[in-house]
Amino acid sequence: MVSNRSVTDSPATPAVEARGISKSFGGVRALDAVDFDVSWGEVHALLGENGAGKTTLCNIFAGIYRADDGEVLVEGIAHGFRNPSQAIDSGIGMVHQHFRLVETMTVAENIHLGWPETPKIISQAKLVERTEQFMEEIGLHVDPTAKIWQLSVGEQQRVEILRVLARGARVLILDEPTAVLTAPEARELFAVMRQLVDGGRTIIFISHKLNEVLEVSDRITVLRNGIHEITRETAGATAVELARLMTGEETHLDVVHREIDGAIVLEVNSVTALNDRGVEALHGIDLNVRAGEIVGIAGVSGNGQTELAEVICAVRRVESGTISIDGEQIANRSARKVIDLGVGHISEDRIATGMVASAPVTDNAILHNYWGDELSDGLTLDRQGVVTFAKKLVETARVQTRSVFTTAGQMSGGNQQRLVAGREALVARTALIASHPTRGLDVLAAQEVQTSILERRDAGCAILFISDDLDEVLLMSDRIAVMYEGQIMEVFNRREADRERMGLLMGGHAVEEATP
Repeated sequence: MVSNRSVTDSPATPAVEARGISKSFGGVRALDAVDFDVSWGEVHALLGENGAGKTTLCNIFAGIYRADDGEVLVEGIAHGFRNPSQAIDSGIGMVHQHFRLVETMTVAENIHLGWPETPKIISQAKLVERTEQFMEEIGLHVDPTAKIWQLSVGEQQRVEILRVLARGARVLILDEPTAVLTAPEARELFAVMRQLVDGGRTIIFISHKLNEVLEVSDRITVLRNGIHEITRETAGATAVELARLMTGEETHLDVVHREIDGAIVLEVNSVTALNDRGVEALHGIDLNVRAGEIVGIAGVSGNGQTELAEVICAVRRVESGTISIDGEQIANRSARKVIDLGVGHISEDRIATGMVASAPVTDNAILHNYWGDELSDGLTLDRQGVVTFAKKLVETARVQTRSVFTTAGQMSGGNQQRLVAGREALVARTALIASHPTRGLDVLAAQEVQTSILERRDAGCAILFISDDLDEVLLMSDRIAVMYEGQIMEVFNRREADRERMGLLMGGHAVEEATP
């Protein structure tokens, strides 16, 4: 457990300080005269809704953006960083919410890329050896020989952290680092964070998970609509207070669970599938979801959840077994066929597989609808119809964007997720596969996405809900299936769910061993 401590005895000169920072994008004010400071040897949490300006402020610290007004000081000296290299030379490094790794290179190669201590001539074996030594020093471990594209999202996040530390960062900015980590991985990260700050480093921790902020931080700054709302010591703060400061309103989601006796909509029988490394990731999976039911998948990241979602949505091949929607076989059919059957898919990685970041909102809005009569005559698109469709989706999903012609990659992560979730909800007439649908979202945005999923459930849709957050799985699900190493360990009715038993099963204990 990480304990909060007072920073009142910290040196007078902050590690990093922002004075009157303002920044606008296309006439939209992202930051308005923001003051902020972080001391050496502290974890300073930066809170706010999606689009509140947190990442923009930290991008200025990291040399990615330049402020329109104000100044940034490092140890009392003003800096006008023009690029990330200048920031890292001053000791500031940022681990981004969306990974910036070279997917075709190994873990060892990515960590050494840009590392000043990397020899000009070095063998692969030596790269691996040096990487293992560095991982041991830091306390974070990933297979150094694996290529990035072969890793789970959580493992890729660890590589990002290692890479920034290797380049000499003394001030480490973590942008939603636990959004892709399981609870055990998050606890491991918190221990590493405390080890780093105890050694004199400083961490700026951007997160939407209020309980984590209360556990790991020493001070908290809240931004709202680009304005500094408050900075306070963590000691004595509550989640309810912080949520109110972030959103300006009370937030709470009530989920009504009930017995489900509807027809089976989604049925998975004895399905086996390989992962990207050619290793069997699903071992004879049996699972069904009924109309109007949410079945949650609980498990540690990398235990087959991704492959399960992908075989259902026909973006991964099934080696054996069958999958059906309303009795129609879909295993190894085309993704378009699955969509035509009314199956929506909220992808776990919105940037890589959920959207086209370089395309405008209009194009992303119609990715699964462009061939329908509403938008096409079979040869050409009705461009005005596309714009109308996109505007309606943006309004319904509460996506905040300057225009539907804005490039999707320029929106905040929360608004990107709202766009993807809203689009897939429109597709999901029959079933919805929701993979980590609230990852990286603030409290209010997460509840909006959760509410949209519950609305699809209440409309009779079958929902498969995948999340690393066990609390969220328990909140949303009518039944819960625990996965470990590509197998369903046990399926629980919501009212009978035992957290301790589920935790044991998620760790790979056999059913007999997990029985009290």
